[in-house]
Amino acid sequence: MRIIGLDVGTKRIGVAKADTSVRIAIPNGYVLVNGQEIPEILRIARLNDTNFFVVGLPRSNDGNETAQSAYARKFADTLAASMPGARIYFQDESLTSVVAEERLKKRKKNFEKGEIDAEAASIILQDFIEHYAAKLAQNSASKIPNQLVNAATNINPSASPAATLGSPEVQSIINEPTKSEPESTESPRPDRSLEKPMKKVKRILLSLFILLFLAGLFGGGYYWYSLQPVSSANCRFDSAKAASESNEKESNSVCEYQTIEISAGESVKQIANNLKQADLIRNPLAFELYSRINNLHAKLKTGKYSFRKTMSARAIAKQLVNGVVSSDVFNLTILPGANLLGDKGKSQTGIIHQFRTLGYSEEEINQALTKHYDNPVLKGLYADETKLSNPEIPAKLALEGYLYGETYQFYNHEKLENVITTILNQFNDVVVSNQLEEKFKARGLSLREGIILASIIQKEARTEDMPGVSMVFQNRRRLGIALGSDVTATYAADITGIDRTNATNADILAVNSLYNTRKFPGLPPGPIAVPSKAALLAVAEPDSSKASMLYFLTGDDGLMYYSSTDAEHNQKIRDHCQKLCKVQI
Repeated sequence: MRIIGLDVGTKRIGVAKADTSVRIAIPNGYVLVNGQEIPEILRIARLNDTNFFVVGLPRSNDGNETAQSAYARKFADTLAASMPGARIYFQDESLTSVVAEERLKKRKKNFEKGEIDAEAASIILQDFIEHYAAKLAQNSASKIPNQLVNAATNINPSASPAATLGSPEVQSIINEPTKSEPESTESPRPDRSLEKPMKKVKRILLSLFILLFLAGLFGGGYYWYSLQPVSSANCRFDSAKAASESNEKESNSVCEYQTIEISAGESVKQIANNLKQADLIRNPLAFELYSRINNLHAKLKTGKYSFRKTMSARAIAKQLVNGVVSSDVFNLTILPGANLLGDKGKSQTGIIHQFRTLGYSEEEINQALTKHYDNPVLKGLYADETKLSNPEIPAKLALEGYLYGETYQFYNHEKLENVITTILNQFNDVVVSNQLEEKFKARGLSLREGIILASIIQKEARTEDMPGVSMVFQNRRRLGIALGSDVTATYAADITGIDRTNATNADILAVNSLYNTRKFPGLPPGPIAVPSKAALLAVAEPDSSKASMLYFLTGDDGLMYYSSTDAEHNQKIRDHCQKLCKVQI
């Protein structure tokens, strides 16, 4: 059984994971709070095949809940509503970020803020694991059920019997003191007459235990076997025909795709029987059981699917949940805040890397990214059909910020130029439907300038703070003050090839690039990331209550603080940002 631990913050969510068979929590990265955090966490849960979450619940030094506690509870409610059957538990925590930072300092000199969050999540999850392990060890009369050895049941002793896998709810850990029995002042005499019957009872119980253990072992083994592929053939060729024309001896029927249609109203039992009839699974009961245990039975989507006998029951169930109705299509998901190269030089996090993993060659990627596209959303990008409007824009990064965040589906072997054209059309639809160009113009911004500013806001602020941060940037731009955005400095460092892991903050802030608004006034030559709809609307409709503000910062408590003067800003750094403001950017 796998468990996901979450350290919920207002800018990032630290993620950790653990397996109950090992009982060691390890950091597993972090998720940006940008409006897409819930889908991303659900994706992580699917990758780990779990619906079990532990959420850190901050408490003050006196043990009371704080405003951040309410934020964590609200997040948990949203997560529960988004994942029917989710099991979510709270684990009390205090100053875990401080402890996490101290741990990281002992291991490495330089680290990201997100690494602190991931480390904090692992501390929370480890505390949870040790907590329930200790509960089990207290005594056999504990109210916590023995099934918790595999973390498969609710550990909240006050929960109602209806709180099962099928009911999404947010639960809390309840620490119940164990009542100790009063010690006897007399030493009772042993009753010798009971010894022989007791020994016989023990032997019977031991025999029953062994039988149950063996039955469980056999049943578990058979269940595992039933979920394996019907055939172990090596179908590494594109088709059964190609396999038969080679020296492969596998039967054509094994490697051929079989079409299965799932109709509306079909139960998981009917679906399992149809799969068995097509000889695609070993055991329909095992498939049904797997689907119900993992809360997949209500998520199986209708449509026509193509499966091979070499696919496991788990893989078939996953495809039925994802709704991929053909082996001839692929999905591409671009998240808000993503950029082409990837943050901090980590190419595996960039959109270009996604294109590579889909099978596109470097030549295809370069041609597609440098092509001149005729789309209204690109207004202001090109000077003419052969040149970009600003020579400072790297040709390969011309489309930075324009590949709008969404999940797209394409046929296999689709040309990358066509993929990008579809994405640009989607972005243009968002711009037109929300009248963004007209609203940007009312704010004194062109369409391209509005998109550039939205991309900076996307990287600087969480969704609810975006309108306020937008107002600050627009105030500074109107007064001719440099935007002073750290995220533009880090982007400039990344695209110029500077290794931020070995650079100081001063080195990064001094990068000689027009993308660095800490050094150069005005907007950068182009966007630095994919802006979300929320960031675009924040540019179009900034928070007018921040009309006099020229500075902002995110405090150690995750809240946003605004100031109108430099002196006031520096005072708020001293009051609210003693840790985050010192972390390497």
